[in-house]
Amino acid sequence: MERFARLPVGRRAGLLTDLDTSRRLGLMRAWGWTARPAQLAPDGDWSLWLILAGRGFGKTRAGAEWVAAQARRHPGARIALVGQTAKDGLGVMIEGESGLLAVGGGGFRPVWQAGRRTLLWPNGARATLFSALEPDQLRGPQFHFAWCDELGAWPNARETLDMLRMGLRLGSHPRIVATTTPRPIPLLRDLMKAPGTVVTRGSTFDNRAHLPGQYLADVTLNYGGTSLGRQELLGELLEAREGALWTLDGLDRCREAEVPSLVRVVVGVDPPAGPGGCGIVVAGLDADGVAHVVADASLSAVSPEVWAAAVASAYRRFEADRVVAEVNNGGAMVETVLKAACRELPLKQVRAAKGKVARAEPVAALYGAGRVRHAGAFPQLEDEMCGLISGGGYVGPGSSPDRADALVWALTELLLGRPGAGPGLRMLAD
Repeated sequence: MERFARLPVGRRAGLLTDLDTSRRLGLMRAWGWTARPAQLAPDGDWSLWLILAGRGFGKTRAGAEWVAAQARRHPGARIALVGQTAKDGLGVMIEGESGLLAVGGGGFRPVWQAGRRTLLWPNGARATLFSALEPDQLRGPQFHFAWCDELGAWPNARETLDMLRMGLRLGSHPRIVATTTPRPIPLLRDLMKAPGTVVTRGSTFDNRAHLPGQYLADVTLNYGGTSLGRQELLGELLEAREGALWTLDGLDRCREAEVPSLVRVVVGVDPPAGPGGCGIVVAGLDADGVAHVVADASLSAVSPEVWAAAVASAYRRFEADRVVAEVNNGGAMVETVLKAACRELPLKQVRAAKGKVARAEPVAALYGAGRVRHAGAFPQLEDEMCGLISGGGYVGPGSSPDRADALVWALTELLLGRPGAGPGLRMLAD
């Protein structure tokens, strides 16, 4: 339908010429025509269709349309509707703008029987509403199909789903559709890996054609790049790793909209031994002794000349006082390529006597003490930070936390190293 809407007016009119008004209206209301491919049930022999997507993606509409289709195809079917609470289930799954009463039409609209918590279709199919607050409600009833809404936010999630599955014993192929914004709970991780599960991923912005432009602009401005935005808008399943030195929630609390005047700025560099990823992070210190991470200029899989030029560019752009570069894996090469990129570069060479995690632990403590702020969001850097595990080990993206290591060198210089002589007041360049 979206592709059709983008056609020239004359082309659209030509395609509709042979259709009368009622057929045109029917076409425009047909879910198979208006749905995006990700909103349509996947092919194959699945038992659980898990839709993990951001808010506004169209999860509720997809779930309601799937349930309505099962009711139409299977006269007398028994369907379970399970919401976070009974109120949520009624307000979203049944009476919501994209709920089952809204999608019903064409002589096949269900009737809501409030006293029995049941939707009844003309062919005898019926759907009963349950609450995840009361898993025992699911003891006894039997079902052909089920729709679970906002599974990631359910109380008693695993117990409720277990009770539901025990009752899916009617028909030859019982199925569940689960629609939810992802949350890092063990149940969702287990379901994603389970045999018989098909996962659909998506973001708020996939449905931009049907969302107000002002809404999209507001959420992008306020939540773009934050862990909340990545979870609630982009539909990412953000892992909370046990023993991590940093958490995304904790980093969100360190964010600031404006950077104060800085008395010192340094560029931390974790260079590769040859071609490869180079961590480049810029941080500064204010007059109150608080450090501010202002840029992540890191690069992936580049030659020494390219990353050296990026370091020199960051040094000039932020008028840094010093570049702190680890030389364990490069030795004289690091100094050579950096000086070739910028002869006047004030370079401090450092050698790591401890592992990356051991070096990061005192810096993580500075975050806990409120000594560090982030000027906005740095998703790639922060994912690496959250992959550093106390006591040793790295479980983040990539094989090595180059960005996080560069951050550690910069903040160590600012907050844990010897104070420099005679710093002056400066403003960040645009």
